[in-house]
Amino acid sequence: MTEPKFTKSTIREYFESLVITVILALFGTTFIVQAFKIPTESMEDNLLVGDHLLVNKFAYGARGSLLDSVLPLREIHRGDVIVFKYPNELAKNFVKRAIALPGDHIRTVQRQVYINGKPIDEPYKVHKNPRGTFGDQRDDFPPKSEFPVFDGGGDAFWFKKFVEGADVVVPKDQYFAMGDNRDNSLDSRYWGFVSRDLIVGKALVIYWSFETSSQDAGNTAGGIRQTLDFVSNFFQKTRWSRTLRLIR
Repeated sequence: MTEPKFTKSTIREYFESLVITVILALFGTTFIVQAFKIPTESMEDNLLVGDHLLVNKFAYGARGSLLDSVLPLREIHRGDVIVFKYPNELAKNFVKRAIALPGDHIRTVQRQVYINGKPIDEPYKVHKNPRGTFGDQRDDFPPKSEFPVFDGGGDAFWFKKFVEGADVVVPKDQYFAMGDNRDNSLDSRYWGFVSRDLIVGKALVIYWSFETSSQDAGNTAGGIRQTLDFVSNFFQKTRWSRTLRLIR
């Protein structure tokens, strides 16, 4: 029995198949989905540190490209979990929940969010600290204090030019985003609105979850210790019950 010979045409077929596979993979991660990892507790208890997400990048459109005319698009809805570029440092991606939409009037009073004068139901939010632990800006927005707590860089009083009465009014093509873990979330209360152009997509599903600390999850450099922990504890620390969980 003779061995099969790899002719030039066979090699070319393999090469073309490889190129097509790479192109499809690049197209998918560019236009369709992208993977992200949760590095902080700001979206607990909905999203945990160590959750790995797939983000639907075309849910809200391809930012004015020709694909917008053929993709099944929809508007950003209040309550959507969105991924966006952090306005104060574009190299970072944040995951938060869209709370107020363009044109909305928003305020919080004793941790209750009001949109257009009406309290909204937020079954996803949690409060893990006693009221007033971090000052008015955590619990009441716009803050009543002349010196609001601020730890995100930028202008601590950014909101003042958007205040109408007791509310802050969200401008056109801007969104007000907040973390579900309201007492431990650096969000729009501190650094301002999220521009539509900075929104990457809608969080879709948790494809894998690995128990880890926020310190390790935020360490992009990795390290031998993290690698050993992953290899030796893969089965024990994988949160199997969270695999393929849809994000709501």
